[in-house]
Amino acid sequence: MRSQDVARLFTTPVNAPAYAPTRYRFTDREYLNITYRTDPEALRRIVPEPLTVTEPLVRFEVIRMPDVTGLGDYTEAGQLISVEHDGEHGEFNLAMYVDSVPAITSGRELSAYPKKFGSPVLRVDSDTLVGTLDYGSLRVATATMGYKHDPMDPDEARAEIRTPTFMVKTALGYDGTPRICELVRTRIDDITVKSAFRGPARLQLFAHALAPLADLPVLEVVGASHIVADLTLSPAEAVHDYLAG
Repeated sequence: MRSQDVARLFTTPVNAPAYAPTRYRFTDREYLNITYRTDPEALRRIVPEPLTVTEPLVRFEVIRMPDVTGLGDYTEAGQLISVEHDGEHGEFNLAMYVDSVPAITSGRELSAYPKKFGSPVLRVDSDTLVGTLDYGSLRVATATMGYKHDPMDPDEARAEIRTPTFMVKTALGYDGTPRICELVRTRIDDITVKSAFRGPARLQLFAHALAPLADLPVLEVVGASHIVADLTLSPAEAVHDYLAG
């Protein structure tokens, strides 16, 4: 392989790329979102500056993605924390647990999504929408919501999905010193809402050393939504460089 061809590689292995080089379009992306109130001190210990915690709110999400260009079919779950940056409301993406190696690899390499491997499931059980997350063989989260109880305004659903997301991007040099350490921002703008409902919901989190969702305890469930939409991921942009001093 010529040097100029090596320089054009977007990922490795050189003869079997870990993911497809495309802008990812999601068809029938299905969300179960449960927003809950938690311990504000627990949030302040983990939310990085210059983000600030305005309300002690966390959104637990399970997302079913049956049709994604370049990535196929997978599911993810995670926690996002309500924050503010330069007067703009957004969410800090704390962690995402995903059952697809290409989705994990592309999310971490191309952007700053904090993805690691887990086993999330989103399904309907009789009259209940159920989202679960297992880490290894252990259950770490169970979310339930009444199935399609109350119609949700599509504009409200679109605004929920469009909330700006902040993440930390890190990469080390070969001597172990930081090469990249940035706060990045992204927002999804290309959205077609197909279905949106609210309903009663509950969330259980279970303690685990390496999937510490329960470190942000559920004090009160304040809202839940079930949304199906088509959308395209937007690229991330750096908003703060931690290495700049």
